[in-house]
Formats: sequence, structure tokens, C-alpha cells
Amino acid sequence: QLQLVESGGASVQPGGSLRLSCVVSRGSLEYYAAGWFRQAPGKEREGVSYISMNGHAKNYADSVKGRFTISRDDAKNTVYLQTDSLTTEDTAVYYCAGKRGSGLGWNVYTHVSDYNNWGQGTQVTVSS
Repeated sequence: QLQLVESGGASVQPGGSLRLSCVVSRGSLEYYAAGWFRQAPGKEREGVSYISMNGHAKNYADSVKGRFTISRDDAKNTVYLQTDSLTTEDTAVYYCAGKRGSGLGWNVYTHVSDYNNWGQGTQVTVSS
């Protein structure tokens, strides 16, 4: 099992950028695929971006393609989400999640139900 701690959320103006970090405080990230999800008030949790265990496969929700970038640094036990050109629609609590990988580690996992390790979330607010 992983223990995940997100940070980097803040209040920013439209067009701004944030880098979210997810540190694995217990366990080893290298054996896990990871994902970033978000949940806005009154809405269901939705997937944002996903990265395979080996780091070579990435996937993005259509709403963030070209604006968000996921990456990982296993030596630092950390997954990142670079968010650029933020809009008010990006306002939400952002969660990172981990799923034990398998095989050569190419799979990405895009559903909330795929993951059994979750952080507590970090708030991103985009407003003028």
C-alpha cells in the first residue's frame, strides 16, 4: 500500500499555472502506475491524467490536453502535474492515486475504480 500526500494547490487567476506534487510518504512509487483526478463541488470525481509504472505511457482527459503535463520521478518518490493556461473550469480538489503495476509496466489506468491508494487532495481555485 502507498501513502500519498499532495501539495501545490493554490488560488490563481485565469491563464495562470501551478505544479502539483504527489509525494509517496510510505511505500515505493516505482512499482505503481499513477493518476491525477479532480472533484469540483457537486460533481463526481473525474480523471485528469495518468502515467504508467514505467513512465513511458501517458494519457490525458480531453479537457486538459495540451495544457496539463504529468510526469514522475521515482528517485524522489513523486508524481507531478504541471497545469498551464488554467481556467475557472479547472477549479476543484485534485487527488493523486496509485495502482500496483504489472508486467513491463506499460498500462495506464483511467478509472477511479482502478485505484486503491489515494491522497487527501489539494485545492486548486481559478478565479479573477
